[in-house]
Amino acid sequence: MSRLMLTYREGASVIHRLSGAVKFLVFLLWSVLAMAGYHTPLMLCMSAVGIVFFIIARIQVRDVSFIFKMLAIFMLFNLLAIYFFAPEQGVVIYGARHLIWEGAGPYTLTKEQLFYEFNVLLKYTMIVPSAILLIVTTDPSEFASSLNKIGVPYSVAYAVSLSLRYIPDVQKDFENISHAQQARGVELSRKVSLAHRIKGASRILLPLVFSSLERIDVISRAMELRGFGKYKRRTWYSERPFTRTDALTLVIAVLLFVFGIWLTFHSGNRFYNPFQ
Repeated sequence: MSRLMLTYREGASVIHRLSGAVKFLVFLLWSVLAMAGYHTPLMLCMSAVGIVFFIIARIQVRDVSFIFKMLAIFMLFNLLAIYFFAPEQGVVIYGARHLIWEGAGPYTLTKEQLFYEFNVLLKYTMIVPSAILLIVTTDPSEFASSLNKIGVPYSVAYAVSLSLRYIPDVQKDFENISHAQQARGVELSRKVSLAHRIKGASRILLPLVFSSLERIDVISRAMELRGFGKYKRRTWYSERPFTRTDALTLVIAVLLFVFGIWLTFHSGNRFYNPFQ
């Protein structure tokens, strides 16, 4: 399977065997906790746990290396943008100023700013791997059936399933359009400058949008012709029963979530401040 594809990968790990709904609920709790505060020790622990989950799921980093590289570039641009628009944000948040480099004008470098941007980076390292892990260890059909089992309308659950299935299709379309553009003489390799590659990649966007809209129209018409949504209930081919492992995982996740929220806010400030 192409390393460019972010899609479900079969496996026999304990994470693969968990119900899709349980993994989704754990991911929601994990994301809320990650976004709620800036408690650095907690975020470091959660990042380490995320790496452990990857090891347990036996997901090879090389299989998703392209996705990680793209996200790394995005994170770098985001961190640079934070510094460009708010070079003293860390000083405002932590109420102290330890100068490292004087710089020019407002663009000074302080320990507080570096620490703040380090915390922003930690948030990405917490959420992004867990999101990738959810996608690559969860069968879309089983995910939809388990969501429906916990009360989500099956039309919504089916839409989620289609979205997960559509991710690799969009990636394949992008790759095919890219090859077609290169066959027409549009150079997208490392032989040309980054600006030229970005300009060439932008030409892929419009045909990708049109092909996606066409695919959506075909799927919606096919579902309508088959009477999708006529009945209030439906059966599922890939239904998986909830197990004790699912229940235990969800209980542990809720308890850790409550503890994490308490640890973040018990001091009255969601920012962990080592400069006080």
